Amino acid sequence: MTIVHICGPCRDFRDPSMNRCFQLFPCLADPARRSSLSLKLALVTIHLVCVAVLFLFDGALIEKTKKEPWYTALYLLLLAATLILYFVTSISSPGYVLDAMTAVNKANAAYRNTSITSNQPASSKNGSFILTADESQMGRNDAGGNSTDWAKLVSDLYPPGTVVRNWTCSYCHVEQPPRSKHCHDCDKCILQFDHHCVWLGNCIGQNNHCQFWWYLCDETALCLWTAVLYISFLKTHIARSWWKDAIIILLLIMLLISLVFLVLLLLFHSYLILTNQTTYELVRRRRIFYLRGIPERVYPFSKGICRNLYNFCCARRSVCSLEALPSPLEIEEKSMPYTCKDVITCRCC
Repeated sequence: MTIVHICGPCRDFRDPSMNRCFQLFPCLADPARRSSLSLKLALVTIHLVCVAVLFLFDGALIEKTKKEPWYTALYLLLLAATLILYFVTSISSPGYVLDAMTAVNKANAAYRNTSITSNQPASSKNGSFILTADESQMGRNDAGGNSTDWAKLVSDLYPPGTVVRNWTCSYCHVEQPPRSKHCHDCDKCILQFDHHCVWLGNCIGQNNHCQFWWYLCDETALCLWTAVLYISFLKTHIARSWWKDAIIILLLIMLLISLVFLVLLLLFHSYLILTNQTTYELVRRRRIFYLRGIPERVYPFSKGICRNLYNFCCARRSVCSLEALPSPLEIEEKSMPYTCKDVITCRCC
């Protein structure tokens, strides 16, 4: 009874203020979004603290800035570009299955109303959003007709005889094209799902994987440059002020640990890009039904290193491409070991 009387007034006192706060900032009412905002704030704070400590402690850097302002300007420009790219990636759309389905259904309805024959029956356009599918795989289950709705489009991307429930999401109840997955954090189905990044508070998918890779590049370069400046400070100012050295050493250890993690993550995603894989496909390959019968050293969606790089770096973000599952003949060709002739003809490219 005492606990109730003590806690009751306190709870009543906090509720009105929290309600007003949630009304002013609706995003804070969701615990998941509060956690994401807290992580973003923590990450930005760490960046600013590391840079601020460097300029506050290192007088030689200030003098160098006066003599060579371009050096500090480049460093601050890299810092600004990293933070901007971080926020751009965190709010970017990874590519949602629901958006693609809506685009296809609207395009199909428009086709039926206008009765205009299209040169690309497997494509649809909705405003600035364009959807394309692998034309080499289309039509193998075609029963006739020029129009293509979403269910028919998805079924054409799977081998004949695949059970419908295998590609239907049990949460969204929408037909998922290959390489899609439902994200429980976002509560949406993501096209070419890679992973859900906790630090970004966003999924990494088909539309923002390229932005994520460039963010990793900028973050790695910034971390390396800052670590070099810290080491230079310790070489010239060691034993002058022990508390400054202690702070710099602690921050340097944190930077080196982060640098190792960033380099490994950058190399890992570069490997995924070159082989046209995703983190989810690599980690859960044995649990994905359409990848179970494919040898582990075979990359079913790879089109060669050069084509993979071009599609990843140069493809328009407004274009959403659906990849069909390779046929058994294509899997057999990709499973063949490389020969001297393959090396000369650049088969891997």
